[in-house]
Amino acid sequence: MFEPILTWVSEKLKAGGVRRFFVACAPEFTEEVRNCFRTEDNVTVSGSREDLLAFLAEDGPVAVLPGPVLPVPEGTRHLDSCACTAEAAALRRGWENGGIAGVTGTVPLEGFADIATPREARELSLLCRDDVVDRLLDAGAEILDPDAVYIGPRVELGENTVVLPGTILRGAVKIGRNCEIGPNTMIRDCVIGDDTTVNASQLNESTVGSRTNIGPFAYVRPNCRIGDDIKVGDFVEVKNSSIGDGTKISHLTYVGDSDVGRKVNFGCGTVTTNYDGFRKYRCTIGDRAFIGCNTNLVAPVTVGEGAYTAAGSTITEEVPADALAVARSRQKNLEGWAERRRRMHENHK
Repeated sequence: MFEPILTWVSEKLKAGGVRRFFVACAPEFTEEVRNCFRTEDNVTVSGSREDLLAFLAEDGPVAVLPGPVLPVPEGTRHLDSCACTAEAAALRRGWENGGIAGVTGTVPLEGFADIATPREARELSLLCRDDVVDRLLDAGAEILDPDAVYIGPRVELGENTVVLPGTILRGAVKIGRNCEIGPNTMIRDCVIGDDTTVNASQLNESTVGSRTNIGPFAYVRPNCRIGDDIKVGDFVEVKNSSIGDGTKISHLTYVGDSDVGRKVNFGCGTVTTNYDGFRKYRCTIGDRAFIGCNTNLVAPVTVGEGAYTAAGSTITEEVPADALAVARSRQKNLEGWAERRRRMHENHK
């Protein structure tokens, strides 16, 4: 599935008024389970019977899902479900006497269906997807081919945003107005501003501003802050970096562990060499700097505001503001060398 079952279930329950959650699982799965909920959700993850009884100490109705289920849209034909509701006091008594089988007064919980096979999980997840697509269309988004996208329940799309085929939106994704997303794009746990385009690219756990163009074939890794009016072009990778407004990273460039100012220009083939095999180091690039093609910035290093690096340079020391850094061998021309070489090979035929 393109979203965990528990994510679909938690969002459905919250929409129905549930405000506290208890998930029983082994300790090694705690982080994975917690990631199925929003940061602000009140969730207890534990395999302890004592923790469960403490959770049930607050009286009131409790939704109980003792097996794997998925939510189904209203109007779906009746499907079997183990989901039910019961009073907390009855659940406490039941668990004190051996388990949920001894609980009295349970009521079936509508809107869920049991999952018994992988095929059922796939079919039900597509129903969940269709329900989300309908919600987003009603809110003013445009999804050109609903059967060719996969959109999770925590996704928000602004008015007039277009989603093209082959797009996968997973986790907590919030996209502004008048954007174009896709084709063939995957976005996970990101916030994106208005009037931004993401074309045939992957974005993860990052923020992107407004009027920014990403792709095609760009890769944004976690913990990036990409500002407004930025170009992140083809075959560009950005990792754990902040990129200032108006910066252009047009093609074939790696920017990792870097703090980049406003209106910086990256030439093709630039690499921030941020790892020495043991530790990661950061690069700092000031506003309006111009990084020449095929520059290596060996971190930790700083390029000052308005500075230039010459194409083909390997920069290992600070570049002062408004300076030109040249770090390459001086060109030497050997006159007639090519002609002599050709003659030598002809003589050996």
